[in-house]
Amino acid sequence: MRAAIIDEPGSIRVGDVPDPVPRERQLVVKVGATGICGTDVHIADGHFPPTPYPIVPGHEFAGEVVEVGPDVPGDWEVGDRVAVDPSLFCGYCTPCRNGHGNLCANWGATGDTVDGAFAEYVAVPSANCYRMPDELTWQQGALVEPVSCAVHGVRQIGVEAGEKFLIIGAGTMGLLMQQLLQRAGAQVTVADRNAARLPRAERLGAVATTEDAAELEGGFDAAVDCTGAAPAIETAFDKLRRGGRLLVFGVAPAEARISLSPFRIYNDEIKIVGSMAVLHSFGPALDLMAMGAIDSDELLTDALPLEEFGKALELMRSGAGLKVQVLPGGADA
Repeated sequence: MRAAIIDEPGSIRVGDVPDPVPRERQLVVKVGATGICGTDVHIADGHFPPTPYPIVPGHEFAGEVVEVGPDVPGDWEVGDRVAVDPSLFCGYCTPCRNGHGNLCANWGATGDTVDGAFAEYVAVPSANCYRMPDELTWQQGALVEPVSCAVHGVRQIGVEAGEKFLIIGAGTMGLLMQQLLQRAGAQVTVADRNAARLPRAERLGAVATTEDAAELEGGFDAAVDCTGAAPAIETAFDKLRRGGRLLVFGVAPAEARISLSPFRIYNDEIKIVGSMAVLHSFGPALDLMAMGAIDSDELLTDALPLEEFGKALELMRSGAGLKVQVLPGGADA
């Protein structure tokens, strides 16, 4: 089969690899659509430590079951349409036993630590597959994974109707967070230095937008950084009212550092929380997609064939696209 392969950091190609063979309790999925995420850029550049090389990346995907492996529980059949949770938790470490598999000491994910879905086919655990309703397209199905990350993030920060939120970063994740927070009754202001992204935030219901969050008046109940940039996180913190909350949601480089006032954290009782990937949130995210809670038309900007994986990666890297996806089966996938 054809697949995108990162042989080592900086070395990317599309070539032939063996077709996947399902192991015990696995399904083989013919990939309909796969989204490119910032993590894929980190993997391509060698900045995602868990990743071994060579690897076929791709962790945001949906497709059709084409083979059922041995001892698969349930009533899975060839032809089932699925969105797939890429999470691979060991199940026996302390975080897993405490219900925090996303913090697994042996954490893995399809497309991040084992071969993924920038390929024609991928083998995945049947337990990670969720049946998609017929009305969802493959591209919408591939959005379920980022939506599930946003669902977990909203749970981490919490929201009450009427609260004023600041989101820094109007990329895919920022706009997903915006939609979920607004659905819970929040008033959301969105900031992004890329002015071309702000009209989408406005169409999705932002009460205000700006290219420079530093120019905003403070007093926000909560702020969410979706950039992973240290200066943006510091600005988000500065805009909080006393008793405010900050969610660090964007993925920063491991060596990045931020400068915050510890006195203010103490004196103003500022709460700072993180949100790592997916945790018991994939099913709810699929339900939200199925009920039309997410405006996918505003998010899906580019769909390219597998042979143009390199171009798709550069669109993501440059910020020229919003949610860039690859269609391994072609336009009719």
